[in-house]
Formats: sequence, structure tokens, C-alpha cells
Amino acid sequence: MTHLQLDIVSDVSCPWCIIGYQALQEALGRLSGEVTADITWHPFELNPNMPPEGQEINEHLGQKYGIGQAQIEQNREAIKQRGASVGYEFGNRGGGRIYNTFDAHRLLHWAKQINKQTELKLALFDLYFKDSGNPADHQQLLKLVGALGLDVDAARQILNSDAFAQDVRAEQQHYQQLGISSVPAVIVNNKHLISGGQPTDVFENALRQISAEQH
Repeated sequence: MTHLQLDIVSDVSCPWCIIGYQALQEALGRLSGEVTADITWHPFELNPNMPPEGQEINEHLGQKYGIGQAQIEQNREAIKQRGASVGYEFGNRGGGRIYNTFDAHRLLHWAKQINKQTELKLALFDLYFKDSGNPADHQQLLKLVGALGLDVDAARQILNSDAFAQDVRAEQQHYQQLGISSVPAVIVNNKHLISGGQPTDVFENALRQISAEQH
């Protein structure tokens, strides 16, 4: 049995990050009995300068990528289909808003310390993609923390202060300096990079190969 350390750099408002995670989980399921893995999440902000109120998503995508409405719809449909293929149903996000995710990353840093990071990360993906929620809204974040059975008062103290802000910025800088400029980025055993929301087969083959090299 090979044990792998998986570090995933991602943002909670990145559809390919949840698609990639679902595919990674399928791959680990196929490798059950051969490979075990520990997953740690690391922060990446797609839109670090996004104001608290966010921006209408189609307007944002048009400005950021220089694409028109037809292309936006086409991309959204492709994302929905890829999501469905790995068992993730995106909500009906024909429109909606894109938000700042810095405070969500601060809570994820805290959740790592109490071994609840993946649970919170997945709940944040669902908040944004399934419930059209706002990961910058403190009330929505606290509700999520409570629903997971975590300490709401501790989370409130974090959100009402700048706790973990420096840690999150330092981690972001660290991965930027390693050359990571798009997400998801899955780093295996601190040396192998699997970039993007890859299909299950790609993750399976890569993990099998890395596992074989360890023997």
C-alpha cells in the first residue's frame, strides 16, 4: 500500500476545482487497496480584488476573458456536463454573482487545524454552486459552520478579526512563487503537479505511476 500526500490549490468559486476533486475521488476509489491519500487544501483567489458586493457573473466573465454571451453559455453547459459525469450537479447558475473568497479561505485555514478542512471545503463549493450563496457573506459562512457541527463562536471571532489573514496570504504567495497561476493544481508528494480539472483516468494513471515509483 502506498501513501500519498495530496496538496490541492484551489478556490471555492472555481467550477473546475470541484470537478477535479470529484474525478480525483473516483480515481482514488479505483486505486482502493493500492493507494491511500491525505488531502490538504491551499488557498487561491481567482479574483482577489473583488469588492464585498461581488459582480454579476456574465459581466465579470465577459470583462475578464473577453468572451460574449454565447461563449459564456457554451462554457457553462460544458462545465455542467463535466460535473454530471463525475457525480456533481451544478445548480441552475444561468446568472448570479461572483464574490470575494478571502474570508472563506481564512475559515478553511482554521478548519485544517481541527481536521474538518475537506468537509468545509465541500460545503463551500455547494454553497456557491448549488445554492447560489455568497462565500463573502459572514452570516452564510457561520450558518455553514453550524450545519457542519463546528464551533460557530470560534468562526465568528475569526471573521470579525483578521485572524489567519497573514497565513492565507503567505500560502498564496508560496504557491504563486512555485509557478501556480491557475487552479485546480494537485501536488503529489511535494513534487508532482497534476494541473486542471482532469478526467478520472488521468488522475488514476498519474497516481498509479507515482505510486509505482515509490516502491
